[in-house]
Formats: sequence, structure tokens, C-alpha cells
Amino acid sequence: MAEVAGLLLAAGAGRRFGGPKALAVLDGEPFVVRSLRVLAEAGCVPVRVVLGASAAQARALLPDPEAAVVAEDWESGMGASLRAGLRALTETDAEAAVVHLVDLPGVGAEVVRRVADGADENTVARAAYDGVPGHPVVLGRRWWPEIVAGASGDKGARDWLRARRDLRLVECGDLGTGHDVDRREDLPG
Repeated sequence: MAEVAGLLLAAGAGRRFGGPKALAVLDGEPFVVRSLRVLAEAGCVPVRVVLGASAAQARALLPDPEAAVVAEDWESGMGASLRAGLRALTETDAEAAVVHLVDLPGVGAEVVRRVADGADENTVARAAYDGVPGHPVVLGRRWWPEIVAGASGDKGARDWLRARRDLRLVECGDLGTGHDVDRREDLPG
């Protein structure tokens, strides 16, 4: 069985949210801790979290502060976080990475497991919710250098994924919504 890492992108300042979403709390649990737990419960090993805005505060919340990777250029967008995270994972034995976003409280371990099922170094997969592509995304190690080279701005790997003919959409609408929390009023009530 291939080792599949978890990569949590949690570096943003959350301008529309009113502060870093990594620090937001839902049901008594910070988003960053909740998202890391989801990746761990899904069997991702190792798990890394990319921090930027309020990095020291977010790192202090982590069960294992060594899991943190700081994207020094996080303000340039999600591409910076993705580059920093994938570079950090090259130091591991992982054959694939599940890329998860901190602002998806409706995505549980079942979604991550389903999307990552059978992942290897060649995998290109992403969750879909009622046919609409979303997160998490699984990226085989073979593609990491190419993704790092092209990730920029707030798009991350969006354009790279859009161009892939081998992208496997994995329907997860029966397991979650995949809706992100952009503003405080988007928090599940």
C-alpha cells in the first residue's frame, strides 16, 4: 500500500472572514486542528500543515508543531502554500499527497479516504460534490515538480488540474458538501 501524505493549506489571512481561518473555532475545535484530525483519521501519513498569517498562533494549536511548514511568501496566494507544502513532502517517502483546505469543515475523513483510495505516484484525483469539482485533491509524487513549477497566485494547481485528461473525479456528494467557509455567516449553524 502506497504511503499517502496529508497536506493542509492553512496560510491565508482570511480577509473576508475577518481573520485567519486556521484559528476559527467550530464546535470548540479550531479549524486547523479539525482539518488535521480529518487527514489523520483518513490514514494520511505524514501530515503537514502550511502556515502563513498568524503562523505562531496556529502552530501553537497543533498537536505536533513539527508538522508545520511556514510559507514565507504566503501573501502571494495559495500557490505559495502549495509550493511550500509539496517541497516539504519531497523529504518524505509519500507517493501521493492529499491536498486539503482548512476552510472545509463539511469534509470529513470518509471523503479523504474515498478520494485517496488506491493513490500512487501517478494519481491525479479530486473530490466532486454533485458533479462539481472541489477538494480535497490527490496529487501523485510524479507530478509534484511540475505543479511546484507552475503554482502561482491564488490558483494553486487549478489550471494544471483543468488541463489534465487523466484527472479522476470522485463523487463525494453523499458524504459531504465541500462548501468552503468564506465569511463568518458561512459557518455551519
